[in-house]
Amino acid sequence: MEQLSKDRRIIRREEVESTNLYLKQLVRKEHLEEGSMVIADFQTVGRGQMGNSWFSSKGKNLLFSLLIYPEDIPANEQFIISRIASLAVKNTLDQFTDDIRIKWPNDIYWKEQKIAGILIENDIDGRYITNSVIGIGININEQSFPPDLSNPVSLRQITGSIQDRDYILDVFQQEFFLLYRDLQKGEVKAIEDEYILDLYRINGYYWYEDKNGRFMAEIEDVLPSGHLVLKAMDTEEERKYAFKEVSFVN
Repeated sequence: MEQLSKDRRIIRREEVESTNLYLKQLVRKEHLEEGSMVIADFQTVGRGQMGNSWFSSKGKNLLFSLLIYPEDIPANEQFIISRIASLAVKNTLDQFTDDIRIKWPNDIYWKEQKIAGILIENDIDGRYITNSVIGIGININEQSFPPDLSNPVSLRQITGSIQDRDYILDVFQQEFFLLYRDLQKGEVKAIEDEYILDLYRINGYYWYEDKNGRFMAEIEDVLPSGHLVLKAMDTEEERKYAFKEVSFVN
């Protein structure tokens, strides 16, 4: 954190369409220092991975986007940014409760319920990333969710206490930039290993489903590209999946 420019922008808004969209539009108009952030109390068009929506009541949760300029990261290895963001959220929530895991690729779970989501949008020039906008939603003080959401949970529901959103955001920034500095020092393997260890369902065989049907498998690896590698229980065949090509079966 101490290495971040004092000129980084921290922009707070009561309401935006989405913090990612707001920050991306700002980056196109002017140069923003690394570590600049957009924080909102409410998003009218909150977005998740692959076009999913993100629910959050006004003023209850953390909704923010963070800008970084990762150097020398090939576009086909951009998943390292997702690992760092996921680990930073997990490490933050670990300070408030147990049983926090990362569900591949970057949902954050408490036991069997989703407490946070991440949407990363990278600008690419040639083979390399020029900037990354990391959008994060963490359920902090939400007390109830729409019935059509299958498995959400908030930190308040877990702990029984109202939590300080600004304090949690400060903790996240500390955790994120510790990991980001590790990346800048070339400690990619350590980040990859930590991510694997913290994965939801990392130990044992579980049910999954792909276009061919349901099968039992264990997590073998997550590649630099972000592909999930599963080993089928019946054949011991290794199967590689991109986002949305396989689903976790409860």
